[in-house]
Amino acid sequence: MESTRITKWIEEIAKDQDLRSRIMKKNEAFYILIVLAGSVLWGTTGTAQHFAPVGASPLSIGAVRLAVGGTALTILALSKGAVKGKEIWMNPNTYISAASVAAYQLFFFAAVLKTGVAMGTVVAIGSAPVFAGLFSMVMGREKPDSKWIVATLVSIIGCILLITGGQELTANVSGVLLALAAGAAYAGYTAFSKQLLDKYSTLAVTGVVFFIGAILLSPLLFVYDLSWLRSIQGIGVALHLGLLATAMAYVLFTYGLSGIPLHKAVTLSLTEPATASMLGVFLLKEQLSPISWIGIALVFAGLIIVSLKRG
Repeated sequence: MESTRITKWIEEIAKDQDLRSRIMKKNEAFYILIVLAGSVLWGTTGTAQHFAPVGASPLSIGAVRLAVGGTALTILALSKGAVKGKEIWMNPNTYISAASVAAYQLFFFAAVLKTGVAMGTVVAIGSAPVFAGLFSMVMGREKPDSKWIVATLVSIIGCILLITGGQELTANVSGVLLALAAGAAYAGYTAFSKQLLDKYSTLAVTGVVFFIGAILLSPLLFVYDLSWLRSIQGIGVALHLGLLATAMAYVLFTYGLSGIPLHKAVTLSLTEPATASMLGVFLLKEQLSPISWIGIALVFAGLIIVSLKRG
């Protein structure tokens, strides 16, 4: 009797276009919130690095972050039985995603060293949605529409105002190119992980991809000074960055990615710099200029636009 009711309900949904669209809208809203939650956790990275012990270099922090996060994700995936067989290990997209994760760390920190934090962050974060849109078109995924273009432009302008505070930036050509490479690497992880999600679960994708990515960056653990990990403060920073700002953040983001277009997910991830700035104000007592506050408003305006349904 119950199965008959369920069957009738499914048939009603199939016939009722308005009801079907409302259900899809609710589902998309859920995935959008999941992506935003992951982006907010990414936004805690800068604050956590602020509390790192003296002597902790950005590259060593990035390597430790990926090592801890990758290990946690691998253990979680294996304990839940998410990784079954060898198929995901033989998929080329797995290794492209892993290489993209590792490359982002290297390109971003190298860009910051060359051209400064503000310029490196603006170019890397601002270019990622553009690369994601290009990947969407090339891969035959849902093509970006005019609403996404407007929302992305508004959010990118907001990021520029937020990070620079209206101050003039000095551009270094090699630094800008490295930052663009970082943006492309981040978009590449998103695009090829989206391909993997068509076949495998979120835990399987994040577990295997970050395990390989951590291995790729492991040589850095032997090159840079890791003495900052000997203190309780250093361990706390490493655990926060690895478990929350990496493992949990990427599980949330990747799960949300499974339900919305990749270019939209990358645009939504622009929540990260806004979160970082707000934490800086309320936790680190930093001061933002009026132009930076306008930038935050524009970022959220863009996120609202990209989250709205047509009509």
